[in-house]
Amino acid sequence: MALRDRPRVLVTGGAGFLGSFLCERLVQDGHDVICVDNFYTGRRQNIFHLTPHENFEVLRHDITFSLYVEVDQIYNLACPASPVHYQYDPVQTTKTCVHGTINMLGLAKRCGARILQASTSEVYGDPQVHPQREDYWGHVNPTGPRACYDEAKRCAETLFFDYYRQHGTRIKVARIFNTYGPRMLHNDGRVISNFAVQALRGEPITIYGDGSQTRSFCYVEDLIDGLIRLMNSPDEVTGPINLGNPAEVTVKEVAEEIIALTGSRSTLSFHPLPQNDPVRRRPDISLATSVLGWQPTVPRAEGLKKTIAYFQSQLAGE
Repeated sequence: MALRDRPRVLVTGGAGFLGSFLCERLVQDGHDVICVDNFYTGRRQNIFHLTPHENFEVLRHDITFSLYVEVDQIYNLACPASPVHYQYDPVQTTKTCVHGTINMLGLAKRCGARILQASTSEVYGDPQVHPQREDYWGHVNPTGPRACYDEAKRCAETLFFDYYRQHGTRIKVARIFNTYGPRMLHNDGRVISNFAVQALRGEPITIYGDGSQTRSFCYVEDLIDGLIRLMNSPDEVTGPINLGNPAEVTVKEVAEEIIALTGSRSTLSFHPLPQNDPVRRRPDISLATSVLGWQPTVPRAEGLKKTIAYFQSQLAGE
């Protein structure tokens, strides 16, 4: 740090949905940013507008292999986050969360860097406690089709706290709840991207179950602000800390909102609920509010309008 005027920040998964917004914000804040991505689900177009900046560089790399750079902060966002993508190659998903996390923690240990893990609300599984607090240990099926992600993310948290206890590594763990916004992949199988694309195409909107299951959706810019606040908090603030929007809504209500906002004639099409799909999901963000001074500010209607406009522009290019 003494040799540089500004922090050098590594963002793994930096060309992905969340990673690209994080890189953008860090570049705007004047940091030297190294974006690392293997482009499995990340896309070059998400970061193309950043490439002219002298304080931004891109490195194609898979973090399951060692990486040797000099950095002050590491945001570990690498891992496909939608069921469609993380279940496509479940062994690789687990390797990314375990081997990749070990590699990034080793890098942080060597550099003396702060490192933030993008964990997930999926560590709570299909929760038996509602809303979900950080002291809840979760209800996860370790052998089901979602375990490659759920259990791998839980293992990554274990590794973070073991490096903290054993090596004094400066860690931060964020448990991210459902996040949405522009740059989501249209085929990622997530609720809002699915609904928006189907509504814009006039196709039946696919709802799994009867639509009464709930989610809490946080707009991407709010989430990025929370990650940065956590990274820059005092060393004793390790987390885990929930980051998400506590406004709970049923999946059916979201579908109806998107139909109204798009003016679509799409109808609702109901299908069986996937195995181990959580029935209720809502974060308790008391800790984030008290420790980080953070809470989401973008109303869902406003965020949905921006997201729908993005998908409109993407579909227009098909």
